[in-house]
Amino acid sequence: MANQKDMEFTYSQIDKLFRLSIGETADFSGAKYDGDYTLTLEQAQRRKHDFIVEQLRIVPGTRVLDMGCGWGPMLSRIREAGAQGVGVTLSKRQAEACQRNGLDARLLDCRSVTRDTLGGFDSVLSVGGLEHFCSVEEWQAGRQEEIYAAHFKSVHALLPPRGRFFLQTMVFGRNMIPYEAIDVDAPRDSDAFVLALMTKQFPGSWLPHGDEQLIRTAAPYFKVMSKSSGRLDYIETIRQWRRRFARRRLRKLPIYLSLLPRYLTSRHFRLAFTSGISPNTLCFERELLEHYRIVFEAT
Repeated sequence: MANQKDMEFTYSQIDKLFRLSIGETADFSGAKYDGDYTLTLEQAQRRKHDFIVEQLRIVPGTRVLDMGCGWGPMLSRIREAGAQGVGVTLSKRQAEACQRNGLDARLLDCRSVTRDTLGGFDSVLSVGGLEHFCSVEEWQAGRQEEIYAAHFKSVHALLPPRGRFFLQTMVFGRNMIPYEAIDVDAPRDSDAFVLALMTKQFPGSWLPHGDEQLIRTAAPYFKVMSKSSGRLDYIETIRQWRRRFARRRLRKLPIYLSLLPRYLTSRHFRLAFTSGISPNTLCFERELLEHYRIVFEAT
């Protein structure tokens, strides 16, 4: 699993830029356009949040765990619904941003959450968090299925009978290439190079191999209530993010200047954040990656 250092590299590094560009409690995961690309980014994210609230049956008085809460968009929506939301994240900056906005976010590893540590919950959600649960080394050691099965088991233990778990995650798609072919020195437009950039952006992380792997490892604990692909929606979401990050604002200048030493001294940093291309977009367009929203119910 990606550790706190990995999460700080990916998320804490862009904290101020993200909040200035996208919003103080904005969502840094795929929105839900459902093919209607006339929606604004905020409207599409709201559509996703409303869908999660409906599917998880979040109502006043219920208690909800957000695993990998980011900057708190779902915690805000849960609060709006009159429910109690508790979020966990491994990014110190994300936890601090949530807390500044009156949200209950804890700097915790998802694997440490049990009934003894945080109590029970009526429902649980994970939007993007599972993408960081398995490392390349763990996958190479043959532990990926074990890790996912253990995760589903631990989530199940937090829920009452028929409690629901919403999972949104990227997975490897039908055109995924062999791991051995991924190479940061490959031709710039190649699949091998684009996937190498992804590994630089998200160190310590290796994705599930399709939705089938997730459903199979969840089967002893959950049944699937609904499943949908968000691949095309994610392409549009990234397009909107890139447009907003590119907007020039004077308040961004000190942030860029503070990152200059890292840009000059770290090839890893340059590849992860300043390559000039969007590896996520290309991976989705080429179906190297897929994206799913799955609603599970405890059996």
